[in-house]
Amino acid sequence: MNTKLHAICDSQGRPIDLFVTAGQVSDYIGARALLGGLPKVDWLLGDRGYDADWFRDALQDKGIRPCIPGREQRKTPVKYDKRRYKRRNRIEIMFGRLKGWRRGATR
Repeated sequence: MNTKLHAICDSQGRPIDLFVTAGQVSDYIGARALLGGLPKVDWLLGDRGYDADWFRDALQDKGIRPCIPGREQRKTPVKYDKRRYKRRNRIEIMFGRLKGWRRGATR
């Protein structure tokens, strides 16, 4: 069995909130769980797994602009800021650090 880690982090890649789900569970479950704990920000960067109309609407209700690319099977393409989306590497670096710390902690 595997797991997925959903996280909210700040602009410098420091984790703020974490949520773990089973590996076969949709990313929408993690998005719904972390939605209430979102801080007051202007933008939210996320990968294609979080592309859902209800999630985009919930973010806009909170005054947050989503920077999430649309899924391949989406009928109408979604516009997103490609330059801003490139900053998502900080999130991937944060996940890499968390995995490294886990290896050290479990030895």
